[in-house]
Amino acid sequence: MHKKITCKTGLKKNVISKNVFEREIALCQKLNNEGDSKGCNWGKCTNCGVIPLLIKLYGGVLIEDKKELKEVKKEIFN
Repeated sequence: MHKKITCKTGLKKNVISKNVFEREIALCQKLNNEGDSKGCNWGKCTNCGVIPLLIKLYGGVLIEDKKELKEVKKEIFN
């Protein structure tokens, strides 16, 4: 029997280590602050899904609300 898989299936903290989380966030911050806001090869920072994915994998929190995501990115990039 197959269970229906959703974004919340098996949602748990610390799927990635704190070290990996912090390193990847620092990389996003560095690339975002390089001036042109083009970001990296994943795409433009404002539309990128890396930040919410990292938060999901490290914090066990799913951020789907656009306003909440905008605030989280604002905190990280400023």
